[in-house]
Amino acid sequence: MLSNKKIICPDNLINVAKKIGIVDAAIVNAGEIFPMESVNKAVQHNLINPIFIGDENKIKEHAKKLNWDISKFEIINEKKENSTAPIAAKLASEGKVKIIVKGHIHTDVLMKAVLKRSLNLIGKKRLSHVWHMTLGADDKPFIITDGVVNVLPKLEVKMHILRNAVQFANKIGITRPKVSVLSATEEILDSMPSSKEANLITQKAKEENINADVFGPLAFDNSVSKKSAGIKKIKNEVAGNADILLVPNVESGNALVKMMVYFMGACAAGVVLGGKAPVVITSRSDESEARLASIAAAVVALD
Repeated sequence: MLSNKKIICPDNLINVAKKIGIVDAAIVNAGEIFPMESVNKAVQHNLINPIFIGDENKIKEHAKKLNWDISKFEIINEKKENSTAPIAAKLASEGKVKIIVKGHIHTDVLMKAVLKRSLNLIGKKRLSHVWHMTLGADDKPFIITDGVVNVLPKLEVKMHILRNAVQFANKIGITRPKVSVLSATEEILDSMPSSKEANLITQKAKEENINADVFGPLAFDNSVSKKSAGIKKIKNEVAGNADILLVPNVESGNALVKMMVYFMGACAAGVVLGGKAPVVITSRSDESEARLASIAAAVVALD
């Protein structure tokens, strides 16, 4: 059942990112082959100017394996994995880098450094994560949020997640995204809290005049399949046409993304939005094409 399909970084995301211009990026604990390979590709695409943070010997060793001359790039030699994240966060706070890219480091360690109040990397927005999902080089993107940062977000937090995702969709060229607020049903049921909350989010989105068509609750099949929505006689702008899937909790978002990756060979470009510097969050086992796409998504997400 697992897919052998090669993961492909989408051209449309790369092309949008190229329009932004080359941005300075901190590469956190860079001394492993996958982060080095993806950063090399991002440099070749003229997306970033990397500042490598990590064990200098390992960074140079992997660059040599890639036949990549990194002599013109800055390396901050820090051998302790958990000490690399505070360095990157400080660089972002001082405006020396525009994005932060996760290398071989645990996500919670990296985000703890980014969230340090004294660095002022967090403004009035709530941080949230989006996955930009595609299957091929020219595939229409599908956005899933939040499957990483907010574990069991309450209503007000979900409104922040919604607004962040809509703004990101605008930046990749979706002028008025269609947002499905996911549940396991299209009915509002007392026995299913996510369905009741989805209905509230739909109402609040209209009250706030968010620039998107937002509807919930919808089950996954009704969100993405016109046939399914038609059989069930669900008629609204979102049903069967969703651009964004707003999930009820981190488990559902995380599982959905990884099923698409492992069963379908999807390219999952992940980035944390809402702060001063977008943060690329990838799994340490992600392939270089997905990491490249995530870097492109972070460049696109810049204010």
